[in-house]
Amino acid sequence: MTNPVSLPAGATLGKSFEHGLDVNLGTYGAPVWQPIRRISGWAPTYPPVTTDVATYDDLGSPNEDVSGRGFATAFTVQGNRLLSTGLYLPELEKILAAAKAKGEGAILDVRWYHKPENGTPNPNDAGRAYVRVEASRQNTGNAENEVYSVTLTGKGSFEPIANPFTGWGETIPVLSSVTPPTAGDGEMVTITGAGFLGATAVTVDGDPVPEFVVVNASTIIATLPTGDAGAVPVIVTTPAGPSTALVYTRGA
Repeated sequence: MTNPVSLPAGATLGKSFEHGLDVNLGTYGAPVWQPIRRISGWAPTYPPVTTDVATYDDLGSPNEDVSGRGFATAFTVQGNRLLSTGLYLPELEKILAAAKAKGEGAILDVRWYHKPENGTPNPNDAGRAYVRVEASRQNTGNAENEVYSVTLTGKGSFEPIANPFTGWGETIPVLSSVTPPTAGDGEMVTITGAGFLGATAVTVDGDPVPEFVVVNASTIIATLPTGDAGAVPVIVTTPAGPSTALVYTRGA
């Protein structure tokens, strides 16, 4: 029997697990994006703010325009702890700290994005927002895994962003920024981008940096080698190969 509804060649059905959510452990201008691991039940919404525009012409029927949209989501996350410290994974520590705080301490900077098992990520399914946090401990029985139920409610409008997902496994790293501007010899800079896990080298103007730390897949902290002031190329190399050079203007 022929399916009466044909699909384009190469079409595939999306999976519920093909989404990522990161929390910023750094600052807004110099983000340190940490993926939230072991999550389930990702349920994003974009609640509308409406304005009544009804007139006599509507004959008593409601008529509202959408004047703005926010962001909200809910999910569950497993309470994995580090044996060496007893702390939860850093992203869950950040979430729970915000859930107990007030004022600016109760706000998180998060981003979300399509993260397919196969194929190209949807470039339109990604965003960033400030959110306030509610968290409650679930699975409180006598022999259950520790799980937290988390609700994030946006503050202000969300920001559409370029999808940062570059695929599973080894991928060529991509650089997006080096901060702070005009750092000099021996000073530390933060390199942001994607695909940094397993980085084997970082060079500035062709010179290897004396020391660098891969914080996560999107962040490297590096010490600038000795060199001349001015515009120089920065390159990160992983087992998948070197990144395209990003030009950085360094100080004296």
